[in-house]
Amino acid sequence: QVQLEESGGRLVQVGDSLRLSCTASVEFFNAYAMAWARQAPGKEREVVAAINRSGDSWYYRDSVKGRFTVSRDDAKKVVYLQMNDLKSDDTAVYYCAARSGGIAQHIDLYDHWGQGTRVTVSS
Repeated sequence: QVQLEESGGRLVQVGDSLRLSCTASVEFFNAYAMAWARQAPGKEREVVAAINRSGDSWYYRDSVKGRFTVSRDDAKKVVYLQMNDLKSDDTAVYYCAARSGGIAQHIDLYDHWGQGTRVTVSS
């Protein structure tokens, strides 16, 4: 059983930075590729960043490349999403997800999800 809990979402201004954290309750955290997905109002959930089990391969959605960085700390069983130069379009609920195996770009391929943390970017 994998339990994921996100934290760090809040109201910020355009151009601000924010770091989200996802803490996993699982015995073998390094057996899972991890991802951050988001769902904006009226839109489908989409993966924005993912990191492989060993932490040396990444995926980023084009809209966040160069602004977002995903990382993991296996000792703490935490995955982070550093978000810089935030834009209004980044407003969404951000979810942490896990899957055994490699990185995946599609939400349907992730087996475990957190409850989400809300990020609101105000102009």
